[in-house]
Amino acid sequence: MKPLLLSVHVLAGILFVGPVAVATSLFPRYAPAPNGPAGGQLAEPDMGTARLLHRITRVYGTLALVVPIVGLMLAVVQGRATEVWIIVAMVLTAFAGGLLALQISPRQRDVLAHPDAGALGGLRMMTGIFNLLWAAVVVLMVVRPGSRYA
Repeated sequence: MKPLLLSVHVLAGILFVGPVAVATSLFPRYAPAPNGPAGGQLAEPDMGTARLLHRITRVYGTLALVVPIVGLMLAVVQGRATEVWIIVAMVLTAFAGGLLALQISPRQRDVLAHPDAGALGGLRMMTGIFNLLWAAVVVLMVVRPGSRYA
């Protein structure tokens, strides 16, 4: 059971979290934004691509829920659910998921509906934080600081 859960956990992370990280990072580049000194004219590098990236963010973000669910199951099966690195990883994952669901995806939707250069700046910052959180989780999964099995 442990090898199956570990395999599903890792594959889901690669297949579902990876595309979300890429899509959220690329979205601001393709999203419409006001340009020029008056800010009245819209620059549309590729609205179709921006919509696709937003859809990837929503769909794969939902599918990525498999990662923490299976990860928690794996931690329980392995008897590691109380190890500090697991708890820290779960907290960071919850924060990243909340950031995606409550900030990034809604801001992408808003930018598609009402282009705003200021909103894109905030979206870039949120995306950077989101990706840093996932990078920290990956490091915790690899290094496992304080683990009795490290």
